[in-house]
Amino acid sequence: MTQVIATPNDRRTRLQEFIEHSRVQGGIIILILINAALLGLETWPAAMAAAGGLILTLDSAILVVFVVEIAVRVYVHRLAFWRDPWSVFDFLVVAIALAPAAGPFAVLRALRVLRVLRLLTLVPSMRRVIGALLAAIPGLGSIALVLLIIYYVFAVIATKLFAAAYPEWFGDLGRSLYTLFQIMTLESWSMGIARPVMEKFPYAWVFFVPFILVATFTMLNLFIAIIVNAMQSYNEAEHAASNQVADTTRRQDAAVAQAEFRDLRDEIRELRLELAKMRTDRQG
Repeated sequence: MTQVIATPNDRRTRLQEFIEHSRVQGGIIILILINAALLGLETWPAAMAAAGGLILTLDSAILVVFVVEIAVRVYVHRLAFWRDPWSVFDFLVVAIALAPAAGPFAVLRALRVLRVLRLLTLVPSMRRVIGALLAAIPGLGSIALVLLIIYYVFAVIATKLFAAAYPEWFGDLGRSLYTLFQIMTLESWSMGIARPVMEKFPYAWVFFVPFILVATFTMLNLFIAIIVNAMQSYNEAEHAASNQVADTTRRQDAAVAQAEFRDLRDEIRELRLELAKMRTDRQG
């Protein structure tokens, strides 16, 4: 009896089919959610006092599953794994949890919660949102520079006008920038800052109102517009790519159907010729 030996490529193919199976991916998502709940319970003293050992054991067991999954993906995809930004992100998030949580690396213990961010790489709808946000970065950077210039101009003006009377808000450039940021978020800007300043400077509204109109209602809405446009462009590109794949598949299916039709037609023609030859032989 001949024994079939599996080649490395066969093993990689089987492992890839296994690790990319919908049930396996769904199981990983469930483990991520359970792990997120466990990390939250670790911050609850009552829960740790009641079942701290069980919580830490489950957390370690889930981490082992994540490490095995990443190792399998590295084995299956090899160099292609490191060329995929999402795969590299998964690797870093899991690697952080393996770092020693003592000494100078104690801060990494708090970063274990980053494992929850793996949901962003596993759920397609979340990946589309993150992809759109990354695509919007160039546009957002330009708007941020414009907003920074506006901030700087208004902060210098505010420091020169109000520093002597309100040093706690506008005493220097840094304080003015922070106060203007508070005003931009509309957090207690009127009763907390603008009206007190207007008691001593009645025409201060000429400063505050244009700043709010420009910084809050114009620039922030531009941020939103850039993000919405990026998401729309990303979805259109993804839809176009899926349509292209579907068109390619349809063309391939049509080509296969045509080839099968030609083969069938040739077989029928040969069958007819054979029947005609048989008739001729009988008559002869």
